[in-house]
Amino acid sequence: MAYVAVSGGKEAIEESIRLLDYYRSGTEKDIETEAIENKMSLLVDRVMSEAGLYSRTYAALALKQCEGSVEEAVFLLRAYRSTLTRNYYTKTVDTDDMRVVRRISAAFKDILGGQILGATYDYTHRLINFDINHEDPARLHKEAQSRLAEEQPQEVAACPRVSDELKKEGLIDTFPTNDTQPYDVTTNMLEFPCDRSARLQTLSRADTGFISGLAYSALRGFGQIHPTVGELRCGYVELCVPYLFDEKETIYIGEVLMTEVECFNEADDQDKLKLAVGYGAVFGRNENKAIAMAVIDRELDNGGDYPTQNEEFVLMHGDSLEMNGFISHLKLPHYVTFQSKLDAVRKTRRADHE
Repeated sequence: MAYVAVSGGKEAIEESIRLLDYYRSGTEKDIETEAIENKMSLLVDRVMSEAGLYSRTYAALALKQCEGSVEEAVFLLRAYRSTLTRNYYTKTVDTDDMRVVRRISAAFKDILGGQILGATYDYTHRLINFDINHEDPARLHKEAQSRLAEEQPQEVAACPRVSDELKKEGLIDTFPTNDTQPYDVTTNMLEFPCDRSARLQTLSRADTGFISGLAYSALRGFGQIHPTVGELRCGYVELCVPYLFDEKETIYIGEVLMTEVECFNEADDQDKLKLAVGYGAVFGRNENKAIAMAVIDRELDNGGDYPTQNEEFVLMHGDSLEMNGFISHLKLPHYVTFQSKLDAVRKTRRADHE
């Protein structure tokens, strides 16, 4: 659930809403939705991931509407998503065929297909570039398109997974293909213990900061683990739906950008002498969240006494919409409940003084 009820005079509420336009009117210059979509792409990716709706344009529009508030944008996008009809279900996406734009491994220096650094802030100096304040966006776009036009198109080769090689050596467990229908957390309530598909969906839609903080707690002390990023890949995957008159045939409907991570860690059973794998996958370019998700996935598999190993704690408290909604509802009138608390304190104080 999410708290959206408001109490107060109608005129006061209307004036409060008008004030939102005032705060958005700080300059005569406008920021176009297209600019947010393309120049704030990491922010847009985060909103799409937490909202569970892949639409860069609508995510950018939501951010513009709510002054860049991530939680409000997620709220708007999820609300819009709930009005859409679900006409088709895509075929299961095989990320082995991902059109990779970035791919690294912290486990091996040399991997089949090679390491592809791609676009990342990992190697920047983290110094503010004041020249950006005076750059010509039109010239920047033109130069980028010119460089792109000079590149020779190359056939995209599929990159084999790093984990596949370890599976061949028997260092990672191999599981049979599971054709069970995935659990849909958008139409069904979570039940514990959760199906793994429900767990991964919930983690993928969870608040990025919450998931990152939990993963950090596991690394820092509540779990005493130090997983290795076996493979991080970011790229485009094709979406196909069954052909209406022949389900054996498929129709390509588009592609989505996503980040996928596999983290390696020691298995619980040391006698097996095998590695365990945690998995994370999110919309867009959001590497830290995907890594954190893989860490938490493995922690939940382990089970134990730490917060990160408690499935109900992790999955019930990380949802961006519910978390921020519950905290936000504290701003609403609580006159009756507070007066009862106040009366109890006064009664206790009088009793102590008698």
